[in-house]
Amino acid sequence: MKVDLLVTHAGELLTLDRLAPRRGAAMSDLGIIRDGAVAIQDGRIVAVGPTDLVANQCRAPEEIDAGGRVVMPAFVDAHSHVLYAGNRIDEFEQWLKGASDQEIAAAGGGVMSTVRATREASDDAILTQSRARLARMLAHGTTTVEVKTGYGLDPEAELRLLGLLQMLGQGLPVHLVPTFLAGRSVPAEYAERLEAYADLVVEEMLPRATEQAEYCDVVCDEGGFTLAQTERILRKADELGLGLKVHADESVALGATGLAAELGAASADHLVITPEEERARLAASAVAAVLLPAASFGLASHHSAPGRTWIDSGAIVALGTDCNPETAPSESMPFTIALACRILGLTVAEAIVAATLNAAYAVGRATVVGSLSPGKSADLLILDADDHRELAYRFGTNPVRAVMVEGRVCP
Repeated sequence: MKVDLLVTHAGELLTLDRLAPRRGAAMSDLGIIRDGAVAIQDGRIVAVGPTDLVANQCRAPEEIDAGGRVVMPAFVDAHSHVLYAGNRIDEFEQWLKGASDQEIAAAGGGVMSTVRATREASDDAILTQSRARLARMLAHGTTTVEVKTGYGLDPEAELRLLGLLQMLGQGLPVHLVPTFLAGRSVPAEYAERLEAYADLVVEEMLPRATEQAEYCDVVCDEGGFTLAQTERILRKADELGLGLKVHADESVALGATGLAAELGAASADHLVITPEEERARLAASAVAAVLLPAASFGLASHHSAPGRTWIDSGAIVALGTDCNPETAPSESMPFTIALACRILGLTVAEAIVAATLNAAYAVGRATVVGSLSPGKSADLLILDADDHRELAYRFGTNPVRAVMVEGRVCP
């Protein structure tokens, strides 16, 4: 069989070649092939197996010798807020000096400072800054990214961000999953009028977002929406044909995790303090539990999602960077994996599955990316390592030697 490209002599070829999602003990199986190879044709994987076998079956004009290194699926970031302007460096310094969140917000900081910066920035400025973040994600091995709006918080500003999201990936070989997050928090102009803002989201913003968004997300937590308002927004989004996601149980348990299970959401995210009963409901459902250890790290919090408990309960566990300007200004999935092992209690294999196959499931891309399976997009990584466990063992450097998207090596 003639193909376009062969990637050969992977010391460890992590295929993860199994239908998504994975739960429990199945998350420990990376489908490792020693001295493995991948054959690629028209940007798709056509064969996977030992190098001797694949090279005997396939002929290609180009071959990449992995030299005994790890070859694996590219990362999928299941939760990011990468689309915004400005930064929060001044607030970070204030926080380091002991200022409370309330004091920072009273001085004009907090979420609304990013909302103001994003509203005031030009389209070019937003795209330039956000593309730089995407480029760093790509360099660290992420080729599929869920990207949320949420820093506009009025109809025109949010729809503007949705439009920019469609343009964001231009010039970068990254697959974007657009999520509408007008239900992030309450804009200053609606202070003390949360119900009126929920009305605005349901009646005006959601109907106008359906052509450009794939998912609707709502923050049901401190500073966000009540459970009743969250349900109202999500039911309207479902009626309009959008997939559902929810920020739940990061600081206050309001019942959003149980709601996600009831509504059949794609994912419930954060899940730091989920009550046991709701955890059991989610674990028994097809809803992914997206955990975000960088947010806990960024807050220097002693409270983080009980990842070990989530996996042992049988939940579909996925990972995301939570890339945002306040709690997690990080674009690195390798760092997220290292944190997941250290502070969430995942094994290295579980964290890899959560950052690839299960993350792809959480954003509706499990049939396209997340494993090295025939028929899927040839999105893969060559690590600067001969043992996959180095992904978690090392941190603070980039372990990715080469990134391939649809069969092409990224410059």
